[in-house]
Amino acid sequence: MTDLRELLAGEGFEDVRTYLQSGNVVLSSNAKPDEVARKCEQLIEEAFRLDVAVITRTRPQLARVVKRNPLGKEKPKRYQVSFLATKAPAELVRRLESAVVAPERLTVVGREIYAWHPEGVARSKLWGLLAGRQLGVTATARNWTTVTKLLELAAE
Repeated sequence: MTDLRELLAGEGFEDVRTYLQSGNVVLSSNAKPDEVARKCEQLIEEAFRLDVAVITRTRPQLARVVKRNPLGKEKPKRYQVSFLATKAPAELVRRLESAVVAPERLTVVGREIYAWHPEGVARSKLWGLLAGRQLGVTATARNWTTVTKLLELAAE
């Protein structure tokens, strides 16, 4: 993560901070979010030889994700938010909803999918769809603790 911070700072991004070892980056830029994502993808490919999709959210967008919190005060490590590159198509939402097995819960709002897996993700059909390539939309998931920590970092 140190190398990633240095790479992004060296390319003109400001206030570059990382959280954990999972590719979570908070930074400042005057560029549009999609431009930031494409530039980061390009830099990561060139520097680390990794072909990864980068999903961006502005601080206000992330604040709305946290404020919305449609699933309430569930256990943060079993409460996931999937951040999508584009809005989830209706067919995808139907597939996800059909994969929910009680007591799991799911809420889809715009480009975010909130999912609670009280029994864990290991045997969750829903998680299998959210984490797999069959999702059909570029996405990345973070547990609730990480989501709220990223908002704290973005507010600093």
